[in-house]
Amino acid sequence: MKKLNLQSEKGIYLVIDPSDKPEEELFSLLEKLFTFPLIAVQIWDNFGETQDAVAFTNKVVNLASAYNFPILVNNRWDLLKLSQADGIHLDSIPVNLSGIPEFSQKNHLVGLTVNNDLNLIHQADLLGFDYVSFCSVYPTSTTQHCDLVSFESIRKAAEITNLPVFLAGGIKTRHLPELHALPYSGIAIISGVMQNDNPEMALQNYLNSIQKNQS
Repeated sequence: MKKLNLQSEKGIYLVIDPSDKPEEELFSLLEKLFTFPLIAVQIWDNFGETQDAVAFTNKVVNLASAYNFPILVNNRWDLLKLSQADGIHLDSIPVNLSGIPEFSQKNHLVGLTVNNDLNLIHQADLLGFDYVSFCSVYPTSTTQHCDLVSFESIRKAAEITNLPVFLAGGIKTRHLPELHALPYSGIAIISGVMQNDNPEMALQNYLNSIQKNQS
């Protein structure tokens, strides 16, 4: 199991949509994006009806084998069990979490989406999650199920836990200066990179902006 590829500086947690592009085109793009110093890559649970989720996930894992960042699936414990993924990102805490072997054995990374309910931060900390991700920091069409998160909630999270904290939802490079003072490890990006006309340049621009706002 790979751990989060955390850097001394804030970085990028990339989320990919498996049905966003034809697989040949998508994997050609991922081959280029994976050369960047990513913290982690999550495969969003948005597979097409005819897609083989296990084969797709294992292909992503194999493509990332030469790099230090982990590959996580989204919500699906069955996919985590059947694939070679390093972990899972959960949109909520399952009622039967303690009875899920893939969680109780602690052989995988487990992350959680959180919001303004700070009790979720406490629970993630107590249950042994590996990180939390706030959603949504800004309005966005790709995270419509998320409420907008207040900056104060993000600040308070740092007082509650030492877990890595990520920020997700509608984050553009122009937002990074106002996020600079917040305590977080990285930003989670999907459409800002994957739906850009030039994803490589978009990813580089995010990284450049993060570094600029840390100096």
